[in-house]
Amino acid sequence: MGINMAIDQNVKELLIMGDSDLIIRQAQGEWETRDVKLIPYKKNVEDLSKRFKSIEFRYIPRCHNELADALATLASMLPYPGNAHVDPLEIQIRERHGYCNTIEAAQNTQPWYHDIKRFLKTQEYPEQASGDQKRTIRRHASGFFLSGDVLYKRTPDLNLLRCVDIEEAGRIMHEVHAGVCGPHMNGYVLAK
Repeated sequence: MGINMAIDQNVKELLIMGDSDLIIRQAQGEWETRDVKLIPYKKNVEDLSKRFKSIEFRYIPRCHNELADALATLASMLPYPGNAHVDPLEIQIRERHGYCNTIEAAQNTQPWYHDIKRFLKTQEYPEQASGDQKRTIRRHASGFFLSGDVLYKRTPDLNLLRCVDIEEAGRIMHEVHAGVCGPHMNGYVLAK
């Protein structure tokens, strides 16, 4: 399916990476395909490969194939569009993991949930808010719950997540990483 999509997109040079050493070596022609059920697939790949100026099959060990796992998970969540046009997916590879690219909040500013909390408390909007901004605040506020002075976000399974500002978030992270509260999972799962 992926090779057919590349042909439809008029790709001339193709690099196919896979984490199955057997499949990659069979596609490269290094190993013989003996399974009777796989021979037609091998023949199909050979026929399709002739339509490219250059095509390369590269083996990537499973432990180094995080991108493919993420894409496979994403693909499994979407229905197959049939003959519909599929826009190409642009992927940017970063030098660091995503959790390293956190947003730094400015000190001495209102927390991100300030307008929502104020609306739930007093039904007031910020002075400079436009009609669209007021509508957005109302829509977001419907997903939150105010108990006393503590704001909670409702989750789809009806749990409540406590909203914290930068100082409280820093304190909580320090306590968790210092082991004060003790996690309910092992260190590996906590790190993930």
